Amino acid sequence: MSTQPTDTTEGEQHAGVRVLRWRVVDIVVASVLATAAGLVFVLWNIASNPISAPLSALLPGLQALLAGGWLFAGVLTALVIRKPGAALYGELVAATVSALVGNQWGALTLESGLVQGFGAELVFAVFLYRRWGLPVALLAGAVAGLALAINDLILWYPGSADSFAAIYTVCAIASGATIAGLLSWFAVRGLARTGALSRFGSGRIGPDAR
Repeated sequence: MSTQPTDTTEGEQHAGVRVLRWRVVDIVVASVLATAAGLVFVLWNIASNPISAPLSALLPGLQALLAGGWLFAGVLTALVIRKPGAALYGELVAATVSALVGNQWGALTLESGLVQGFGAELVFAVFLYRRWGLPVALLAGAVAGLALAINDLILWYPGSADSFAAIYTVCAIASGATIAGLLSWFAVRGLARTGALSRFGSGRIGPDAR
């Protein structure tokens, strides 16, 4: 009879054994994080409106500086859970919460969540779900921002001038890297210090944490 544990233990993590299968605790925590992020999305939907118009009037395309407020769910969930699909799951669940509560984009919120979550997921997949440090978090946020920009330019700004598209894209990437990447990384570090992430690899913040 095999005595191999069915859960990922701290000893396994330190021994370098990588268990990429989702556990029940992964699903529960990812769902809680994504739902909370979705509620933040709802607030951001409202709070961003008075800011977006002045930015756009100042220089069309600058409104994409607010994009990171809708991109952090995937990056944050992935940094905590550290399993394949976590970024996509986190962003899509958060978008679903936002759509169910109600917003100006309706069902297209789900499409946006899918695209943005895939952008972040792609970065973690490129690193084979082995790297979770600040550079990768920044890159994941930036690529999620790029995905958002491309999607928005196709859906909401078709035929826009090249200058607008360039400004919008650069601002979305910068916002994604800063808000979704940097702030999510700091948030995970803060949670790890409280011991709340003790059942996850993200709970380790020592020199061996990657």
